[in-house]
Amino acid sequence: MRVLPKVWLLLCMALVLMPLSVIMLAFGEFDQEIWGFLLDYQLPLLVKNTLILLLMTAVGVLLVGVSTAWLTAMYRFPLRGVLFWAMMLPLTVPAYVLAFVQVGMFDYTGAISTYLRQAHGFEQGLPDVRNIWGLSVVMILTFYPYVYLLARNAFLSMGQQSLEVGASLGLSPKQSAMKIALPMARPWVLGGLMLALMEVLADVGAVSIFGVETFTTAIYQAWYGFFSIETAKQLASLLIVFVFALMFLEQVTRGGQRFAIDKSVQASIKPLQGTKAWLATLYCVLVLTLGFLLPLGQLVVWAVADWQWQSLHALLNPMWHSVLIGLMGAGLTAVVALLLVMAKRSDNSRFAQVATRVATLGYAIPGAILALGVFVPVAGLDNWLIERLSLSEDMTGIFKGTLLVMLVAYVIRFLALAVSSVESGFERILPSMTESAVSLGVVGHRLITKVYLPLLKGSLGIALLMVFVDIMKEMPITLMTRPYDWDTLAVRIYAYTMEGQFNEASLPALVIVLAGLVPVIVFAKAEYRS
Repeated sequence: MRVLPKVWLLLCMALVLMPLSVIMLAFGEFDQEIWGFLLDYQLPLLVKNTLILLLMTAVGVLLVGVSTAWLTAMYRFPLRGVLFWAMMLPLTVPAYVLAFVQVGMFDYTGAISTYLRQAHGFEQGLPDVRNIWGLSVVMILTFYPYVYLLARNAFLSMGQQSLEVGASLGLSPKQSAMKIALPMARPWVLGGLMLALMEVLADVGAVSIFGVETFTTAIYQAWYGFFSIETAKQLASLLIVFVFALMFLEQVTRGGQRFAIDKSVQASIKPLQGTKAWLATLYCVLVLTLGFLLPLGQLVVWAVADWQWQSLHALLNPMWHSVLIGLMGAGLTAVVALLLVMAKRSDNSRFAQVATRVATLGYAIPGAILALGVFVPVAGLDNWLIERLSLSEDMTGIFKGTLLVMLVAYVIRFLALAVSSVESGFERILPSMTESAVSLGVVGHRLITKVYLPLLKGSLGIALLMVFVDIMKEMPITLMTRPYDWDTLAVRIYAYTMEGQFNEASLPALVIVLAGLVPVIVFAKAEYRS
């Protein structure tokens, strides 16, 4: 029986290493014409745009995430109780949704510029937002909650202690925050920053709406525009090297510091007085408005203005597809995560630790790369089977173009989320409970069904919910691996926004945002209560 955990750990590790190896071993044949075009016209621009976008987003999410986290964790001010968890709500709005809302509102033909021209004679309207700077604002408002959540938890556990230490050293509160609190919170801040930057690198929808060319758009163009999978793989390999370089840099910067929070230590909340209190409220509300309230309101306005029963009917199939693939992907990911954590606990060796870490690397890999890395071996397997089984020459594939490719890519991409939730659930199961069950003859599948599942239903429920919502929002994997004419809500939004049909895109976007509200509110309120 000891062999089975190792086998499962190896399989889960191979699940991630397979697409990575496909991508990293892609430098066999170069298409001279395509690469000549890329080197002359596109590659320098891709590098420039990607670096600028990463830099601007990094600075923005750090400033917004850390400042709002410090305010809500350390001080009492009007609406603080609501803002404490509500600052996470922008996570429910995918970057591509906020992107087309921002363009639809602030572009020259948008609602606000049109109003300024008609009501106030402001002929020039607002400055052009369809550039990398406007895109950076979208990324900042979408992804700052990653930094906010982790930094807030860090400040809650040790923020007040840092101020007391600073006071004993003769430092002002501001000096204590800059010289003691922030350095102490660095591991959490860097962790949130890495999550945000990974999401930026993975984005296809928002950058396409803004017309900004990055590595992800180049991969998509090479595959579907140039019809060159080899070139797409080679571009993806360059991107994955960059991703792992970022991960290595984060590890080096963090050093030996660990992500451990002492929840028994809580900061005493200091009240802000007068103008400072209202300025803190105004600042947090402004961020929340730009990142969540304004786009949600605009989506509702567009959806109501464009409401037709025919539009709703046209969305039934994409909605059903989104729910179906979300449930299938979430269920499969949760099962894989449960078995992976059980195997890790059963083996309890250095190999198990390493294998689990490798198996959960998928969340750091951009969706476009995963889609490519899964599609290529599946297509190769199809060709081999067709040749070996002497099937009809008209048959182009057995597995490719099916939901299987999507599901495998989803499991790799979101396994880390499910594993994190399941591991937190297992922490509440004492070894003595398992030993008692085994002594009573409860082993094998009965141990899972009779002991683990009842005790883990809360953690598994959270894992299912988080993965389900992320799959519904996921665009690159769905866009690049879906069966022919098999649209989801995310794909339909992409199609509408590429045609500038923002009103039509509002209803499917609203469905995705409302679906995302459930896990965020549940998680955020649970954090607030704790």
